[in-house]
Amino acid sequence: MEQIPATSPVLPAPGPAPHSAGLKWFLIIIIGLILVIGIFIAAFYLTNNDQSGVRVVRMEGTLSTGDFISDDSVGSEYVGNQLRQAADDPTVEAIVIRVDSPGGTPAAAEEIIGDLEYAKTKKPVVISMGDMATSAAYYVSAHGDRIYADPDTFTGAVGVIWTFSDISGYNREQGYNVSIVKSGAMKDMGSTSHALTPEEQDYAQQIVNESFERFIDDVTTQRVIARSDIDNGRVIRGADALKLNLVDQLGNLNDAIAGAKELAEARK
Repeated sequence: MEQIPATSPVLPAPGPAPHSAGLKWFLIIIIGLILVIGIFIAAFYLTNNDQSGVRVVRMEGTLSTGDFISDDSVGSEYVGNQLRQAADDPTVEAIVIRVDSPGGTPAAAEEIIGDLEYAKTKKPVVISMGDMATSAAYYVSAHGDRIYADPDTFTGAVGVIWTFSDISGYNREQGYNVSIVKSGAMKDMGSTSHALTPEEQDYAQQIVNESFERFIDDVTTQRVIARSDIDNGRVIRGADALKLNLVDQLGNLNDAIAGAKELAEARK
């Protein structure tokens, strides 16, 4: 009988360990994600004003206290929080406040000014006025490091107004009577059911005068402005505001952003 020679079993060539292949693909995926994220970040930095060194904070609409924003009004807390976030953001070198507001309450302006002054301790704050920056909106704007306005921006209107309505005559014509029980002589001051009494008129005027003095003293302290140029409360066109030193330069939002960058560079 012919003997069949014994042969050694043939084993397949060793391949990479399963865990090594998994690690390789994991690293490839991670590197790919990093590249994609890097591209998005680079694009964001190139196209977003916030990340080019200037943060634009919008103060648009009537000003009142509170943390809100709507189509025609904005709250002091909302604007203030935006200013503080920009001030504390290390990627932001300067802040531009884009103002388009007819004003609002003195208290709202004072709250925003407090946060604006905080921001100024960290970086330049520049004002860019749009259609309008009057009354309380100018109160805030006067605290900026530099103010830009368009030639036909409405600004100024430095003053305080308190409006009271009296529909008592109409009520009488309609046979509608109002009875008021009150604890003090002025507790119903401002009620539409009667005209202001002489005492109420005097008291309302006192409040308006005190608020106005605080307002105009602050504005003329922040900027070299002749009180007589603004104390009649009139609206002032941007080109005229430049002559009166209510604003520093004529220009749009892009001009204000460029100016903010200049101020930031000068601080370095």
